[in-house]
Amino acid sequence: MASMQGAGHWRASVVDHRRAEGLPPYERARPAGEPLARRGDLTVHGSPGAITLRDADGRTRWTHACAGRPDAAHLSGDRVLVTTSSLEYTPWGLLGPALLLDLADGRLVAELRGERAAARGGGRFVLGLEGYGEFVTREYDREGAETDHWPSYGHYVVGTGLRVVEADRRLPTGNRVVRLLPGGTVVPGPPLSDPQPPKPVVLPDGTVLLLDGPAVRAVGRDLDTYVLADLGPAAGPRAAPTVRALRRDGDGLVAVVAEQHAAEPTRYTVDTWTLTLRGGA
Repeated sequence: MASMQGAGHWRASVVDHRRAEGLPPYERARPAGEPLARRGDLTVHGSPGAITLRDADGRTRWTHACAGRPDAAHLSGDRVLVTTSSLEYTPWGLLGPALLLDLADGRLVAELRGERAAARGGGRFVLGLEGYGEFVTREYDREGAETDHWPSYGHYVVGTGLRVVEADRRLPTGNRVVRLLPGGTVVPGPPLSDPQPPKPVVLPDGTVLLLDGPAVRAVGRDLDTYVLADLGPAAGPRAAPTVRALRRDGDGLVAVVAEQHAAEPTRYTVDTWTLTLRGGA
């Protein structure tokens, strides 16, 4: 059963594979009371209609009323960017505005538009939008002014620069792992087979792990890539729609592929792989 590959610093081995009927690996709902973001003693909380900043004693520093449901918050310098979902259908579907707030008092600095975001430091953020004729990532300063943009969108990996695991939701897909450079420059990396890749795993050294087709792939900071583990035909292309996920589990990894039944769309066949992970030196 074990499959061990890789030409880089990391090695992985498949130690278990199970197939069963079950639920697809949707992103887990945030537990009640868990903050959207945290910095030191400060936590940002969201509930339908409100964004709140609290201190370590649970005291509310400020509350900002919003029209939708806060989904995620990102802290950078003296600013917080909160992406939201609309409670009613709009020309943007259920996508609500992205609210750039002053961390000191919760005042609205700018109302932006985007679904996924990442903090860049110094009050700067990137905010991405896909669909509605858009496939773009924009960078904003602390006042909400656009300072750069790129024709790319997906899962953002920040640290040594900015990488994107693209998600264009198109067939055939043109997705790649790319690096975004100043001036709107996109440096292409390895191509991907999945039009909507699952959220990647980012290791401490900056290596990005992806579940792409039948393989778990590793992508380095320089966009070099290698197959970390081959999961075999069961993880490969499927005729029916699938929901896929890759996550850390202790010192190892868990990969999940759930295939929807054609005759019963509420039923799924779920394949789960458990992998050991070693290396990183």
